[in-house]
Amino acid sequence: MIERPESPEPPEPTIAPFGTWASPIRIDDVVGDVIGLGEPWIDGDDTYWLEARPLEGGRRVLVRSGADGSIADVTPPPFNVRTRVHEYGGGSYVVAGGVVVFSEFSDGRLYRLDPAAELPVAITPEGPWRYADLRADSGRRRCQAVREDHSAEGQPLAAIVAVPLDGLEPPTVLVSGPDFLAAPRLAPDGSRLAWLEWDHPDMPWDACRLRIASFEPDGTLGDPVLIAGGPDESIAQPEWSADGVIHFVSDRTGWWNLYRLLDGPALDALAPMEAELADPAWVFGRSSYAFTPDGSIVAIGRRDGRDHLIHIRPDELVGEVETPYTEFEGLVAGPPGMVTIAGSPAEPTVVARLDPVTLAVAGILRRASRVVLDPELVSTPETIHFPTSGGRTAHALYHPPRNPQFAGPTGERPPLVVLSHGGPTSDASTALDMAKQLLTSRGIALVDVDYGGSSGYGRAYRRELNGTWGVVDVDDCVAAAQFLVARGDVDPERMAIAGGSAGGYTTLAALAFRDVFAAGVSRFGVGDLETMTRDTHKFESRYLDRLVGPYPEAAETYRERSPVHFLDEISCPVLVMQGLDDKVVPPSQAESIVAALAANGIPHAYLAFEGEGHGFRGAAAIRRSLEAELSFLGQVFGFVPADKLEPVEMPGLDEWRRHHAATAAVRSGA
Repeated sequence: MIERPESPEPPEPTIAPFGTWASPIRIDDVVGDVIGLGEPWIDGDDTYWLEARPLEGGRRVLVRSGADGSIADVTPPPFNVRTRVHEYGGGSYVVAGGVVVFSEFSDGRLYRLDPAAELPVAITPEGPWRYADLRADSGRRRCQAVREDHSAEGQPLAAIVAVPLDGLEPPTVLVSGPDFLAAPRLAPDGSRLAWLEWDHPDMPWDACRLRIASFEPDGTLGDPVLIAGGPDESIAQPEWSADGVIHFVSDRTGWWNLYRLLDGPALDALAPMEAELADPAWVFGRSSYAFTPDGSIVAIGRRDGRDHLIHIRPDELVGEVETPYTEFEGLVAGPPGMVTIAGSPAEPTVVARLDPVTLAVAGILRRASRVVLDPELVSTPETIHFPTSGGRTAHALYHPPRNPQFAGPTGERPPLVVLSHGGPTSDASTALDMAKQLLTSRGIALVDVDYGGSSGYGRAYRRELNGTWGVVDVDDCVAAAQFLVARGDVDPERMAIAGGSAGGYTTLAALAFRDVFAAGVSRFGVGDLETMTRDTHKFESRYLDRLVGPYPEAAETYRERSPVHFLDEISCPVLVMQGLDDKVVPPSQAESIVAALAANGIPHAYLAFEGEGHGFRGAAAIRRSLEAELSFLGQVFGFVPADKLEPVEMPGLDEWRRHHAATAAVRSGA
């Protein structure tokens, strides 16, 4: 018998304080080699998607994968395929017969790019208009789009317009009147148009209406018919099947489930389930289901904090499709099969092709990053459920520190960052996030909280935040941290809370109204709720009517919930980061917070980024924000990162650390 040499034992991990671990994940791995993937589309045998490239200032490029497997950029620089309708955009291009129509970010105009052309040509006039949610109307040589008209005083006007592809005539208005319009969807034979509409103060996930109208011989629309929706029902993602039956998602049962309209007319529920087959329509063009060649449907359903691929035939739930992926964004179908943007806890997001028959992953067209991580380095999230205020249960994803080369000293517990997502209707993601791994691989724990108001748990959970924003979300973030402390996972004296946009508001509210966290990181966070009712854009201008209360009737509640009026209650360091071109949360919000922190002598740092809006897209801003956060946490929590970082300056920090250490000693009974 031949004796085989035993495999060498892995080296013993180095004992080092949490936060000081040397990690093979560099900040440049998060910035330089990572692209954003979105908006998949299929035209004939070709597959398209958008890539957001930080190294090009966040420019979004349309990319095509041909039937021969070749991959090439479609839109040349400096074109930036992006729209600012509702400020968040989406549905920024369409392709039919090889002809591309897209929205250019710099001027808001629509451009046409023919297959043999080198440069796009504008097909809409210059002016105060923006376009989104594009769909082809090839039989009439035009496309439909949602248009936002900023020419008048006050809020912009919404319309669904028909845009001639030759650009020789201005767009024709097909639908107008409601405060908001979305999802123009043309029947396969071109005879009817479906769309969504809603009015202030509703958001589309609160209440909206689905209408259908027939085209007249002159190309205009006849009288519309209300199909579904109303004051207490949210409709999402209307789509026509190949045989001309309108399908849509409704939350009439408390869950966003799939329906179709049969003759009668009668609504037919397709495979009812306690899962969400849509998500809040912050952006246009979302697609969470698609029709297969045999007439069945594949849908993305969210439950238990992750996405599932679900196979449905009319009146029958075929079952869940086995897949290594736990997050999906966009699902489209065509001759190449099905294509989706997919993510998993183990590898970066990909553009994945699914086999049209088996629905198994048949190929990867693009990866968001070429960085390959050692599986032993990846902190896979643990789903946790924990008690919180009012006898409720909240949810979160816990990412423990993980680095096979290091271990913490005996008796020491790691610092914790509590992540408060935006929206506030968003949700925690199970997909691999290099920014999170950047921290966990250095010995810092994270918990990503799906507080009451988050999506993916049904309408009742989503509505738990109505009237309680700044209370329920804060309670649940605090409860998540205390749950992990009680389990012995984290250091109760070294806990920070961080978030952007609505999550930035929750961060500031937690610091002002609770005494649990020792630090906070606010990225373009809301500090003054009253200001949000006056200074924000149309889409969100009445959002707080449900989350807080009607204004000005509830003005006192707005003031009581606004951290900017209670910054003297904040006694810990704060890092504030803000894009100076932000139209959603204006820089004035950050500036008022920073001024108050300075006046109160609270250690803080303020980073303002030129050219950045609501969310950082350029490589320089992303890199600096990551460096700043790591430097900030190290200074506040008393560890020295192994990285060479440009430190953030925080006058008064040493005095605060001495005071905090003394307070911690009293708490522990030392």
